[in-house]
Amino acid sequence: MNILISVDIEGIAGVFHPEQTRPGNGEYERARRQMTEEANAVIRGALAGGAGNIVVNDSHGSFRNLLPDLLHPDARVVLGKPRVLGMMGGVAGDVDAVMMVGYHSRSQTGGILAHTINSFAFSRVWLNGAELGEAGIYGALAGEYGVPVIFGSGDDVFIKETAPLFPHAHFAEIKKAHGANSGDSLSPQQACTLLEEVAQEAVQAARATQMPKYRIEVPVTCRLQVQTPALTDLFCQLPIVERVDAVTLKFDAPSVEFVVRVLNSLSAMSFMLR
Repeated sequence: MNILISVDIEGIAGVFHPEQTRPGNGEYERARRQMTEEANAVIRGALAGGAGNIVVNDSHGSFRNLLPDLLHPDARVVLGKPRVLGMMGGVAGDVDAVMMVGYHSRSQTGGILAHTINSFAFSRVWLNGAELGEAGIYGALAGEYGVPVIFGSGDDVFIKETAPLFPHAHFAEIKKAHGANSGDSLSPQQACTLLEEVAQEAVQAARATQMPKYRIEVPVTCRLQVQTPALTDLFCQLPIVERVDAVTLKFDAPSVEFVVRVLNSLSAMSFMLR
């Protein structure tokens, strides 16, 4: 069984403040090291569960956070952007299952560092009327490629939001949210122990039975609420985007991959207004 591990940073042990997610300070350096250690714990668990080839996808910010020299030697790593499939880069290859590590809940929820793709640009995202965060959007992209999500880790709000989408997946609760920037966390060592155990269970279960894929019916209508009217003005420069109101727009897409590529393009465009 070949595994793609997608690793974000907001759901990592001990991470509560935006400063810990942004390069240029000691707090970030500690967080990216723990991000790498949690990826390693999941790799060890996956291998113990019978995984074959493992690819790790750096899925936070610039996609250049994981420390390759500290990563488990049996895994390959996907780094850098732009990248067509974003947080699911690598899923188009020979992949049998996806594992999501260090993920967070969608924007406008009570989760730690909750957001959807770009907190400056996007407020809420709906696909065919279902409001989704990054796990749901990218889980649907994986499903479009015929790949199930079998594992997730993050805080309790992320798990409550995501478990109904992937009912056969195994989840590791690393933190409990008390607010956007507060909560309680397992120690880094405890987190890695739990991740390794649950990852092994997830891969063993996936090898023993056919796991369902999360799919969204196509064509897809994406409805997007943005943070300011200026962003609506900017995003509606794309001919496929239609203004609904001052901060709401929509577009139709033939696939989830198309949606992801448009959202990531809008995210990149938003930097001109920062």
